[in-house]
Amino acid sequence: MSGPSRPAHRVVIIGAGIVGLFTAHHLARAGAGPITVIDRGWLSNGSSGRNGGGVRQQWETRATVRLARESVDAYRRFGQDFGYNIWFRQGGYLFLAETETEQKHLAQVVSVVRSEGLPGTWLAPEQIPAYAPGLDIRGLAGGSYLGTDGTLYPFPALWGLREAVTNLGVELRLGTEVTGIRSDEGRVTGVTTPSELLAADTVVNAAGGWSAEVARLAGLSVPNQASRHEILATEPLKPFLDPMVTRLRDGLYFSQTMRGEIVGGLSLRHPPGTRAGVPSSIAFLRSMARALVGLVPSIGPLGVLRAWSGFYDDTPDGLPVIGPDPRLRGFIHANGFGGHGFMLAPASTRRVAQSVMGEKTDLDPATFAIDRFLTDAAPRSVEGLQLG
Repeated sequence: MSGPSRPAHRVVIIGAGIVGLFTAHHLARAGAGPITVIDRGWLSNGSSGRNGGGVRQQWETRATVRLARESVDAYRRFGQDFGYNIWFRQGGYLFLAETETEQKHLAQVVSVVRSEGLPGTWLAPEQIPAYAPGLDIRGLAGGSYLGTDGTLYPFPALWGLREAVTNLGVELRLGTEVTGIRSDEGRVTGVTTPSELLAADTVVNAAGGWSAEVARLAGLSVPNQASRHEILATEPLKPFLDPMVTRLRDGLYFSQTMRGEIVGGLSLRHPPGTRAGVPSSIAFLRSMARALVGLVPSIGPLGVLRAWSGFYDDTPDGLPVIGPDPRLRGFIHANGFGGHGFMLAPASTRRVAQSVMGEKTDLDPATFAIDRFLTDAAPRSVEGLQLG
């Protein structure tokens, strides 16, 4: 599981999810080391093993579209680069609008996507069945569609990255909790676990829904807030659906796997924070069944194979936090991705790695740096398409 311990560590990454592992891979490929990745759970214990596998490039902000487009390219090459089949299938993403306000919202998304060179399309209600058969289009105002969006299977992505980073000499410590982050004169000096102190010049906070808790270990306050989202998988049906379908009104989203299962969820209100854990609820099953059968009445009676939940890592402006924290030298943020760390990980973590190595990135700090939350100024950019 883990390689031999080393007495000093230049880089410690907290979180062995998709963001932490991709960051380690970029760093190891660049020769920045030694590197240790620490996680208190097992490999797919966090949100990286609890998501619906959606990967899309439809966003409100150009900066996010660019990260997503680069990430899609990386996932297309994943099998070649890492030797693991992640079953990446570009069946498209279809966002549904029911009101004039939602229609205007999605029309603006299509405009942004097209301005970035991607073939986003606005669909009138009568065009939707050609892309997603079986949907009840009554009450729909239309939808936005991008055929190069898609879905993947998260677990082999984690397996492939784990093998790649350990082969590159990265030390992976699973089942190890970080209990403190040490500093001296405003500079990171290491992290503590229940059994030892690990010296480090740099600590990367890639803890997802627990990123605010990790920041507090360093004495830092961040606006990230964990929110629990539920999801389920049904018994298989004959394949009928290519795209991921997402409805703006209630956050309903679902796709069909190549084996025929329907995988999806919808937004319910849960108390913020991680204290309640990640259970599933009868309320979710009832709401999800009602919403899914209402939109796709042809589904009929359908058994649920399993249901689970995970944490989004939300920020006030819906954009991730990437880069160094000016309050503590050597503390690097790689968090705040909402429920979309998998979608943006390959491209975002390349910039995280550049920050670790002291290199300038092409990210606008007013959009992605933690500094944007350290003043009373209103956010310059807001990403509101935080669903599906």
